[in-house]
Amino acid sequence: MKLIYAPIRKRALQIVSHYPSPDFYQDHFSSNELSRQYFETNPFTVQLRTFVAKKLEDGFGHGLEHAVKVAMDAGALMIIENKFVGSSNDVINRRAIIVQCAALLHDIKRKQENHAVRGAAYARNVLTTYPFDPDEIEDICLAIRNHEAFKNTVKSNTLQGSLVSDCLYDADKFRWGPDNFSDTVWTMASFFKIPVVKFMELYPGGMKKIAKIRRTFRTDTGKKYGPQFIDIGLAIGEELFDVINTEFAHLL
Repeated sequence: MKLIYAPIRKRALQIVSHYPSPDFYQDHFSSNELSRQYFETNPFTVQLRTFVAKKLEDGFGHGLEHAVKVAMDAGALMIIENKFVGSSNDVINRRAIIVQCAALLHDIKRKQENHAVRGAAYARNVLTTYPFDPDEIEDICLAIRNHEAFKNTVKSNTLQGSLVSDCLYDADKFRWGPDNFSDTVWTMASFFKIPVVKFMELYPGGMKKIAKIRRTFRTDTGKKYGPQFIDIGLAIGEELFDVINTEFAHLL
């Protein structure tokens, strides 16, 4: 099945390459770079990334590469939101690391039913060996619990706790843009062994679901930049739909 989708994915990557990167990365270049620096040098994220790499399976579209991208963007969102309210550098650093750890663990139970709830419980056990305060562990676990779209959320008792949840959610949903067509759908289609004919039957419904994400972003920064991620993804998806129907008609 992976071989069948390989040429379609190749064309999808060509289409994605013709679209601009979302403005979020240029407009907030310094925050994105600071997030990367925190992620690559902090001992907590370095250790947790090594742990997660052994537990996540990449063949499902929500593996380590996905977790790292979410961690980078979630950290950047946390930095931006905290700078806006005048938080100290120490606070910004700590909160960025917390949300990055949540991002690394958010799909740890992705293949299980109610994966967000199960993932939160699993994360709580994992984090007992890390030097986080109980409130920080609670923020991480609650963020994992709250990261699914179109599901009820559990409210945090603090604004910073809510922000961890919101930053994780928005960074995860940024992936519903261009990343969806460069990576996620192909690994999932291959994993579930979905015939191309069935894939195309499901395609319009999938596009409608992506479009609904546009209205769900939670942070101020996510609300500003998230819709563009989705719009780019939808444009790519529409172009790709026509390409599959013409260039790959023999598979339908």
